[in-house]
Amino acid sequence: MDSIKQIYRIGHGPSSSHTMGPKRAASIFGGRHHGANRFEVTLYGSLAATGKGHLTDKAILEELEPIAKTAIIWEPRVFLPFHPNGMKFEAFTDENEVRESWTVFSIGGGTLANEDFNEQMSARVYEMENIREIQTWCEKSGHSYWEYVEQNEGSAIWDYLAEVWEVMQRTIVRGLETEGILPGGLGLRRKASDYLIRAKGYGSNIRSRGMVYAYALAVSEENAGGGEMVTAPTCGSCGVLPAVLYYLRESREFRDSRILRALATAGLFGNVVKTNASVSGAEVGCQGEVGVACAMAAAAASQLFGGTPAQIEYAAEMGLEHHLGLTCDPVCGLVQIPCIERNAFAAARALDANTFSNFSDGRHRVSFDQVVEVMRQTGNDLPSLYKETSEGGLAKHVLTC
Repeated sequence: MDSIKQIYRIGHGPSSSHTMGPKRAASIFGGRHHGANRFEVTLYGSLAATGKGHLTDKAILEELEPIAKTAIIWEPRVFLPFHPNGMKFEAFTDENEVRESWTVFSIGGGTLANEDFNEQMSARVYEMENIREIQTWCEKSGHSYWEYVEQNEGSAIWDYLAEVWEVMQRTIVRGLETEGILPGGLGLRRKASDYLIRAKGYGSNIRSRGMVYAYALAVSEENAGGGEMVTAPTCGSCGVLPAVLYYLRESREFRDSRILRALATAGLFGNVVKTNASVSGAEVGCQGEVGVACAMAAAAASQLFGGTPAQIEYAAEMGLEHHLGLTCDPVCGLVQIPCIERNAFAAARALDANTFSNFSDGRHRVSFDQVVEVMRQTGNDLPSLYKETSEGGLAKHVLTC
């Protein structure tokens, strides 16, 4: 299992798989062909179906157009066997001959892979790849999940997580200060600042929930506008974990050092899902994005409140279990409806999962690893129209684009 840095990538929205991944792939390919006469990039499956709404073409052209003229070819009905998010890059000589043809896939969270390499498996940082084994180690040794991360990643991981936390906070602050209409044509107005103002007018219980909503909306709206954010584990689900951590920091005055440990724990759980299933909406639906984000946030909250390894695992299990079957059906291919509201609700659900687990002794019948496997199987069974193609669900029946 690779580093949790694969879970937390700093970049710009609106999509880790449809924007960040293709941009990185274009940068890699362009770096090999500075003398090319022209480029052709063919997008397949989900990348082609919702690429325009996710700014996939813009991200690719920003990297390749400065080198040579670039044409984008859209093939939404063609799904390559390796992954639904396929891209073929071709560089041509002055004689119109192909210098190189490179097919690569954006497999979720900005990670690239194909039959020859996989960034997710590029370095084996963790020997144990499921929570059952890691939890057993924690209980036998007396250590916590974040200590397991530190032992495997080294002390340098704290500097990286400090940068991650700083960007998360900046995104929330920027999202709360920015108003107006989000780009894309839906006419969707930003709500984060209004929600925060209204939340402060209520009593403590409603106020606290409204603040969580506001923080999640702030991050998700910034992402939808192409702003800087951190994948957790993806762009489409990037509002859940920061909202929970920011709210708990503000309301409970947790030190940053404890927040970083919670980030480590959350990253570990997300990493297990990414290794054994997927965090790609194009592969398993939104259960792999918002569902995993909810599980990560629930684990982080439980960590902060002193949960045992069993209670932390239980919180994460509930966060994912109760998102099983969640489809990815973005209206007009934009990371706006239902994605933005979905982040706010998942943040609230993560706090509920933490509360529920901390009322228990941590013992329960369905394990986190079992839910991860069910999520993977459920994602395989979902028709492609519910996996980031905008051909079913809300994308088909609610609004005309």
